Amino acid sequence: MATSPMLLLEAAPMNDGIEENIIAIYDRHGRTWAGLRGDRPTEGAWLDRFCRLLSPGATVLDIGCGSGVPIARALARRGFDVTGIDGSATMLTLFRENMPDTPALCADMRQLALDKRFGGLIAWDSFFHLSPKEQRSLFARFAAHAEPGAPLMFTSGPKEGSAIGELEGEPLYHGSLSPEEYRMRLDATGFAIVDHVAEDQSCGGRTIWLAQKRG
Repeated sequence: MATSPMLLLEAAPMNDGIEENIIAIYDRHGRTWAGLRGDRPTEGAWLDRFCRLLSPGATVLDIGCGSGVPIARALARRGFDVTGIDGSATMLTLFRENMPDTPALCADMRQLALDKRFGGLIAWDSFFHLSPKEQRSLFARFAAHAEPGAPLMFTSGPKEGSAIGELEGEPLYHGSLSPEEYRMRLDATGFAIVDHVAEDQSCGGRTIWLAQKRG
């Protein structure tokens, strides 16, 4: 749901409850965010890697889909069957404006329970808005929604810590586990790491994880 503020990650003091305000902030400022986000193609190479692991026409769950631009739209244009989820009503309105033929559900990823498995999962610039505790619990939910062989791609911070960004003057929380813990939790929930690059300068300084469900 954000552009790439995790490249600012440093040990930042934790403000009580600030991580709980993410959805409300995007509800208030989603249209502003969408304008700032634009349709920049910096994710293209990573989307190519993700798509090479998908079966033709695979179902893909975009977790924290935002406005649908550019990620969900790019996947749909490649022939994949995309479903978006986001906790922000404003972002879902934008998604439906941009992609009226693509299903989008109002759902908080922290309670993700769709009773369905997908051929691919992506949480691009969204997963890192969760607290460390919430991130740890989400890996089991990723696994429960992934078909055997499904790729999972998400962005994080380059190291353990938190950062407080800003959207329209409001503090915007970002958190990250350590690389070692991400590796451990992916392995423990049945994902094999395909690629990982910290602060990829070809992708706006993002730290990216690409994994694949075993089986």
